Amino acid sequence: MADNAAAAAPQDTLIPTALGRIHARRWPGQEGAAIVLLHDSLGSVDLWRDFPAKLAQVTGRTVIAYDRLGFGQADAHPGRLAPDFVAAEADDGFAALLKHFDLSRFILFGHSVGGGMAVSIAAAYPDRCLGLITESAQEFVEDRTLAGIQVAGEQFRDPAQLDRLKRYHGDKAQWVLDAWVQTWHSAEFADWNLDATLPRVTAPLLAIHGENDEYGSMRHPETLIALTGGPSQMLPMPGCGHVPHREREGEVLDAVRAFLDRHGI
Repeated sequence: MADNAAAAAPQDTLIPTALGRIHARRWPGQEGAAIVLLHDSLGSVDLWRDFPAKLAQVTGRTVIAYDRLGFGQADAHPGRLAPDFVAAEADDGFAALLKHFDLSRFILFGHSVGGGMAVSIAAAYPDRCLGLITESAQEFVEDRTLAGIQVAGEQFRDPAQLDRLKRYHGDKAQWVLDAWVQTWHSAEFADWNLDATLPRVTAPLLAIHGENDEYGSMRHPETLIALTGGPSQMLPMPGCGHVPHREREGEVLDAVRAFLDRHGI
């Protein structure tokens, strides 16, 4: 894996799905399977900032990030998130992305709820997923998660805070916020977890988690590691919050490269 991989201009595309178009951005690389990034509950391609470009450079691989339906530059979502939206991503937006880019093999990197989606996708495509990296992923609905979401939701009552979301989601910003707060606090979602999904994951797993994560305790990566069906390791990050790829970017990049090397991916 080459640190000096030549930087290439990212390429944007809109991909049709049954409910609307998702938006994807691709940073071309030369080596091995592509890494697909799955964003968090308020996230988007642009909110990854320059992390995808650095990840492509450090690994020499193609990196693809995409806006799920309703987020970023994707089309508006036609309704509310269903209680099974985490698992459903494997058959919805991700399936369309997989077909569009003709990915026979891939590596997943999912942040927060995107980590839960990455677990579900790895379980759905065991013969095509070569590696799974979760960052700040939730494995179940925890009181700390709900409390953190509640606090954030109250902060977004400030119009200035909502305007920040509009920079990335446009007029979809309120839907994005409501989808996060209302879905996680709904009775239908209260018993959600990945317990039955993890044993079907056979790809190597790296679970990255900040010890000061305001949206989830260390029970989440501990459970991911305990229940996954393949080889696994946990990377706890002392003093780090919910966004290690921003707070400890260099460490995350090094950890991803070492993980891929260790497993010969």
